[in-house]
Amino acid sequence: MKNENCYTKAQLSWLVILRLFIGWHFMYEGLVKVMNPKWTSLPYLLDSKGPAADFFIKMTQHAELMQVINFLNEWSLILIGFALIAGCFARIACVGGMFLLLMYSLSHPSILGVSYLMPFEGSYLWIDKNLVEFAALGLLCTFPTSRIIGLDRIIQRWVPGFFHTYKLI
Repeated sequence: MKNENCYTKAQLSWLVILRLFIGWHFMYEGLVKVMNPKWTSLPYLLDSKGPAADFFIKMTQHAELMQVINFLNEWSLILIGFALIAGCFARIACVGGMFLLLMYSLSHPSILGVSYLMPFEGSYLWIDKNLVEFAALGLLCTFPTSRIIGLDRIIQRWVPGFFHTYKLI
């Protein structure tokens, strides 16, 4: 049986499960950082070896900028995760998550011959977990399940045309 958006129940279920899992991952990563008062992205940025390494390393030379970067990283992860879990502005959350993952990949790409201070959780060649999650968020962005199961469904009912008016779908 298909629903109003032509998804089968199995397709919708797995897409929502994927959205919830990625949302949990993002939110948990952000909460861990917020709850650790000593956490900073400084060592990660200093360890950059990707195509934008100079850019990331230069950011570490400004204490005020590092405070902003840490705050934005922590709370972006939390808000993106929450939005994905709740299905509230999920498409914006997907794009925001893709942006963060792209920045992480530019800083620490998975390429041969490069070693980092923090070990990877396996052996990767070109495609690591960040890029897999990036692709999954791209998929979720194109299949707006939050408009079927999520707060976006309520928003769509209360403010008809909202998502079309603001190009959020």
